[in-house]
Amino acid sequence: MKKITFQIVLLLITCFTAFAGTANMAVSNTKAKLDTATFATGCFWCTEAKFQQLKGVKKVVSGFSGGTVANPTYKEVCTGTTGHAEACNIIYDPAQITYDELLQAFFVAHDPTQLNRQGNDVGTQYRSAIFYHNAAQKQKADYYISKLNAAKAYKSKIVTQVTPYKAFYKAEDYHQDYFNQNKGSNPYCKYVIQPELDKFRKVFKNKLKDQ
Repeated sequence: MKKITFQIVLLLITCFTAFAGTANMAVSNTKAKLDTATFATGCFWCTEAKFQQLKGVKKVVSGFSGGTVANPTYKEVCTGTTGHAEACNIIYDPAQITYDELLQAFFVAHDPTQLNRQGNDVGTQYRSAIFYHNAAQKQKADYYISKLNAAKAYKSKIVTQVTPYKAFYKAEDYHQDYFNQNKGSNPYCKYVIQPELDKFRKVFKNKLKDQ
């Protein structure tokens, strides 16, 4: 995955802080009822590991969304022929973390200017995407993408797809909680996920579960 500079991280946080206070959008549900955000940021092992860290996130499920084949296997999705993206359902408590804050994490967690890839992971299954569950989520996603592009938060234009949530297929059991289950033995966890996770935790140090 392409490294996001510290300056970009600061700009992202500044933009979201300012925009959240001025945007004329529907207010997120702040009752105890849980809600769901569905994001694709490349490899779902990385996505899951990062969003699991955030206070208010109750569960993260790795799976596939945005394709045309029902109940695809991981092997089938990896061929790039099913149309799915590796994605995560992020189940959260809006009273503890807002959809706006999850979007902030989304744009820090990966490089949304890379088309159909994240670093060495190449293919449409690794595309950047927001699968919105309702009109308010779509409005927020479109709003922040527009503002971040206008602020030139990245050198290139954001290519994140904003598309309606239609179906989500849970990946095989061995993909669930992958980093925590394999960080001691899998080189990908050690050399790819762990450095990205460390960077993510540093940015969101005041919003972590263990703080």
